[in-house]
Amino acid sequence: QLHWHETPAFRFAASADQVIDPKVRKNVARLKDYGLSFDLQLFPAQMKDGLTLVGENPQTNFILTHAGMLTGMEPETTEAWKAGLRILAMAPNVYAKLSGLGTFVHRNDPELIAYIVDNAIDILGSDRLMFGSNFPIEKLWTSHAELIKAHRAAVAKHGLAAEADIFWNTAEKVYRPV
Repeated sequence: QLHWHETPAFRFAASADQVIDPKVRKNVARLKDYGLSFDLQLFPAQMKDGLTLVGENPQTNFILTHAGMLTGMEPETTEAWKAGLRILAMAPNVYAKLSGLGTFVHRNDPELIAYIVDNAIDILGSDRLMFGSNFPIEKLWTSHAELIKAHRAAVAKHGLAAEADIFWNTAEKVYRPV
């Protein structure tokens, strides 16, 4: 786990710069030898360092977990999150998973999901986004059916191509299931 936050309850990494730790860099560099991807779980303040790691590994796909972990809807928080997404969007081998979007509010919030989906599509494009349920964690505050309903509603206004990308095409392209 590489995500570090100034709020201790959100912190899972030993330090904010663990994403560019030499051991992490060395091990991530080996993924290309096996055709593997890397699920990158970072907060916005770490995304510049994340781009360094991603840039060093152009043959590896990186999947930004929880769409970059938006922790609140305060203007400074949302602006930092969007800025972080824009930084990582510069690398063509970065994708984002629309998962765990209720993690920081502890509920299934269709308005929050729509906000994240709208901005992620604007910044990354639907062809770099995929749905993830984050179950069983999300089961703490919602049912699978209600979670799917909220995500489908958020994506539907972006058209059928976006729906196909987010609910099928991107995951198939990135994870290459057998």
